[in-house]
Amino acid sequence: MDKLEALEKIKKGNLSLKDVDIKLKADKEVVLAAVKEYGPAFQFADDKLKTDKKFVLEVIRQEGRALRYSDDKFKTDKGVVLIAVKQAGTALRHADKKLQADKEVVLAAVKQNGFALHFADKKLQADKEVVLAAVNQDKGAIKYAAKSIITDLNK
Repeated sequence: MDKLEALEKIKKGNLSLKDVDIKLKADKEVVLAAVKEYGPAFQFADDKLKTDKKFVLEVIRQEGRALRYSDDKFKTDKGVVLIAVKQAGTALRHADKKLQADKEVVLAAVKQNGFALHFADKKLQADKEVVLAAVNQDKGAIKYAAKSIITDLNK
């Protein structure tokens, strides 16, 4: 199957990146189309693309949770992680532990999706500003807040 045929089928939802020729898994246009259709498709992309910062940024701007499948060096890169969590707050789950404890990153994540609080460092789950931002975005996020902060908020 050639590139144009693969692109057409991917865009119609009739073809997965998993099922394309290995050469097409290294094609940026094909991979972006596949990620647009199904975010986790990035896992099937050629490993070289997963280490290409410029391309990874293109992918996570489209689907933040694709951070999961990018090279580990990007999971420790605050700039990359910020872009990912602003697109999909729950991408915080795939960030390095240090960034899960970074208030700026966590605030960005919970403002996009309150449930990202679940993946924040325990100290930030007890931070009033972070918890209020998460709950403001989605009341159900309160279940991930530290018990101490819930008690404090109820006073």
